[in-house]
Amino acid sequence: MNTINISDIDDPRVDIFTKYNEAQLYHYFEPNGGIFIAETVEVIKRAVNRGAEPISFFIEEKAYETKEVQELLKGLEEDVEVFLAKLSVINKITGFNLTRGVLGAFKRPVLPALNDILQSSRRIAVLEDVMNPTNVGAIFRSAAALGVDGIILTRDCADPFYRRAARVGMGTVFQVPWTYFDKTSNYINTLKNSGFSVVSMALRDDAISLDSPVLKQQEKLAVIFGTESTGIKQETIDSSDFVTIIPMHHGVDSLNVAAASAVTFWELCK
Repeated sequence: MNTINISDIDDPRVDIFTKYNEAQLYHYFEPNGGIFIAETVEVIKRAVNRGAEPISFFIEEKAYETKEVQELLKGLEEDVEVFLAKLSVINKITGFNLTRGVLGAFKRPVLPALNDILQSSRRIAVLEDVMNPTNVGAIFRSAAALGVDGIILTRDCADPFYRRAARVGMGTVFQVPWTYFDKTSNYINTLKNSGFSVVSMALRDDAISLDSPVLKQQEKLAVIFGTESTGIKQETIDSSDFVTIIPMHHGVDSLNVAAASAVTFWELCK
């Protein structure tokens, strides 16, 4: 571990934390993968436990002195750089107050093979074009807490390794196995060919209630959640085995997708 003091937020040695946006980080080592930035000790711990390879850390001086950060940094390879800065310097990073004084840059790990997740799971969540990283992170947190075996995303979803998604999910994006469908694949057919009954969460007159016994009787179940604005695509709904709703009261038609996922996982993963 190599410790370096930083006195200027424009120091090029910390550009990876201060100058690059999420899209640029994603393509940082192109064609050999990219980088993600993790924030807060808990999220960074889970990234390390997932096997993500650290590149460097950017830490506020007083946070660096704490026991939890010292424990976090134990056993780092010699070539991992740890940049330290005073609070007055590091607070110039937008949103830094949310990090609790610690940022870590990691190489993006290789995702599991789609078939591995499909073969080893009984209950999976499918995110179709869920573009809000806060919702993606919250769905991962509920999935981890309530027993979902894996999550598969379409390519237009927000990146689960995006800083906000990982933070909102409390690092569970590094715990729940997840990967993407191929952009050109018919993913409903892929799910059915792997033995899954497919459930779309959608507002339809013929939708069955989430607590319907027929859903719990399915040996393998894939539950689809759609984008926040327009919901699940019509062709996806038409190809599903079941369409289901969470019964509502007081004239409310639906829940936010993250809240709906928690209710759904609780009901179907018991």
